[in-house]
This record gives sequence, structure tokens and C-alpha cells, in this order.
Amino acid sequence: MITRANNRGPIESGLKQEHLPHVNWIYFDLPTWARFWKKGGRGLRLYYFLWQLGAYFVSRRLHRRIGFDAVHHLTFGTYWLPSFLPLLPVPFIWGPVGGAESMPRSFRNCFGINGRIFELLRDAGRALGNLNPLVKMNARRAALVLSKTEDTKRCLTSLGARRVLVCSEVGLTADEIDSLSASPAHQCAPFRLLSLGRLLHWKGFELGLTAFARFHHDFPASEYWIIGEGPERKRLEAVARKLGVAESVSFWGGMSRAQALEKLLECNVLVHPSLHDSGGWVCIEAMAAGRPVICLDLGGPATQVTGATGFKVAAVSPQQAVRDLTWALNQVATNRAFRDELSRGARERVQECFTWEKKAELAKRIYTAGFIGLIPKKGEQELCSRLNSIKS
Repeated sequence: MITRANNRGPIESGLKQEHLPHVNWIYFDLPTWARFWKKGGRGLRLYYFLWQLGAYFVSRRLHRRIGFDAVHHLTFGTYWLPSFLPLLPVPFIWGPVGGAESMPRSFRNCFGINGRIFELLRDAGRALGNLNPLVKMNARRAALVLSKTEDTKRCLTSLGARRVLVCSEVGLTADEIDSLSASPAHQCAPFRLLSLGRLLHWKGFELGLTAFARFHHDFPASEYWIIGEGPERKRLEAVARKLGVAESVSFWGGMSRAQALEKLLECNVLVHPSLHDSGGWVCIEAMAAGRPVICLDLGGPATQVTGATGFKVAAVSPQQAVRDLTWALNQVATNRAFRDELSRGARERVQECFTWEKKAELAKRIYTAGFIGLIPKKGEQELCSRLNSIKS
């Protein structure tokens, strides 16, 4: 594995806890003058490009000396930030990658000028990425691409990728799952909603607030907790006041992961109305804790949440999304037996699909089953079927 030199300390510390005799770590970094670009994120993409180029030459020297059977590129995890590893004469595996997730244009009318500019620039950057010959080379030369979402799968297929498997990047350790699943359900009043994440326009917190205001009208013994910090906080606080629910909405600000999970365990349901999120780690954490998840049918959360674990609300327009989010909240709040059923389903899905052991099993099958281009064409359909049966 090739990684930056500044990762050596944490890696070696971890290896003292769990020895991995068959894993060899190669630490590579750019010269000091080039590392300057990464400071503060101002030149992150240029730094990434240079590091990938340097890592390719390191890999090429190692391949000449050792001879790899395959190469697998993991980070940054965005398809329009490509790798040079496809230039090596071995099968190339790419991902999980995301980045093609987008929201319906009707939702952009809800944003301020800064949000609209951000979305326009994001669209432009992605369009330029699709024209990048290196991105197209990655897609076309990949023996297999692991895509975080269906959106990115469609994009990569259009760029020439032959085999794309939707595979969430999200996973939890057995200890994390055991700790979260041991928590009892929150049953006492008030009925409490939780949203967690950076307070950014595309996270959809305004949709959650508007749905909560309607829900709160019928269920006044309810609260909405929002954990996170960001540029949208003042505007969201103003929205809560305008909706008349400020007294029942708590903005907790930024917290450590441990503190945030403690708050999660004091709530009944997770509301995650993100509009283009390729990951959605909090959804898996909530499911492991037996909390139903209500999200939009977009991006990463849409690959994680099912009808047995919560609600995936269609995202056609803001008005429709708010209406359906409110309806989903009513269903969870009014039917204790149904809520308990979703809780069991959520825990079961995490155990079945989102443990790191399951991720390792998928990787092993990919490497050993010959998916990387070593199987006859007639065997691909059967293998795809088997892999999809364990995909997450």
C-alpha cells in the first residue's frame, strides 16, 4: 500500500494492535515545496495531481521489481480526481468513488445566492472533469469500478466504464456496532428527531425544519435536535423562529463523534435530508443503534436505507419532499410497533451489509474470483449476480 509519509505514525501504532504480516506499506511524499500547496486546502487539487503522478512512478518501479497482479486506487474517492495507475500493465480497480450525485434543479430555488453559485460551480467542475482525458482513461481502462451511488455508476458508464458495482464506502467495526446496538430505544417523551452534519445549504436542514414544524403542530410533545456547525447556522435559526418552533429546536453546535453518538441515543429517529451526499455515515450509525432513518431518495443514503429500516422520500420538489417527510415522521411517531419493527430491521441490515468484515469479504471475492478481467466473458453474468448478492 502506498500512502503519505505523515500517515506512518498512526499506521505503525495500529499495527502494534493488529499485526498484518502480508501487508507492506510504502510511504511516499512530495518535496517540501510541493507540500506547500496542500496547506489550508488552497491548492489541494494541484497537490493531489502531483502526488498521484509521483505515486505512479513509485508503483512502476515496484512493478518492475515485484510484478503486481492488480492495482487498486482508493482515495480521494471522487471520480473526477483521477489516478495514473491505469497506465500500469495490470488490471486496475477503482473506488469506491462518488461525485456525480446531484439534486433536482427545483431545490436550488430554496438556496441563497452563495448556495446557487456553489451549485453552478460544482456542475461546471464536474462537466470539466468529464472532459478530462485522464478521467476517461480511468473509466475505460478499469477492470472494475466500485461506485458509491447509482448516480456515479450512470456517469462512469457513460464515460466508458465496462463493469461498475455499486458499493457503499461506509462501514463500522464490530465493537462500534455492539456498543450502538446495546442501547435501548428512546421511549419516553418528548418524541425527538435528530439531524447531524455540517450546516451547509445542500445538507437539506431547512427541509427538515419545515417538516418538523408541520409535524410539531400535531405532536407538540416533540423536539428537533440539530448537531453540527457551519455557515448556514444563523439562517437556519432564523427559519426555526419564522416557523414558530424555535423553542422546540436545539442547535447543539459541533461535537466530537462520541458526544454526537450519545445525543443520537437520546433520540427516536434520524432525519437526514441531504441533497447530494455520496456517503452518509450517520445513517449507518443510527441504524446500528436501532433508530429508523428518514432520508431523501438521493445519493449514498438511498443505497443504505430500505423500507425495512426507515423511509426514502422522493425528491421531486421542495414542497413535495416536505410533505412526504412530514408523513414519514407521523408514521414513525404514531405506531410504536412499526417503529420497533424498523428498529430491528435497521440493526439487521447493518450486520448484514455494513460491517468491515463484510467489506473485506467483498474485496476478497473481487480479488480472488477473477472479476478483474481474468474470467471468460460467459462467466461474467453469474459472477456479477453473486457479487451483487453481497454488495452493500
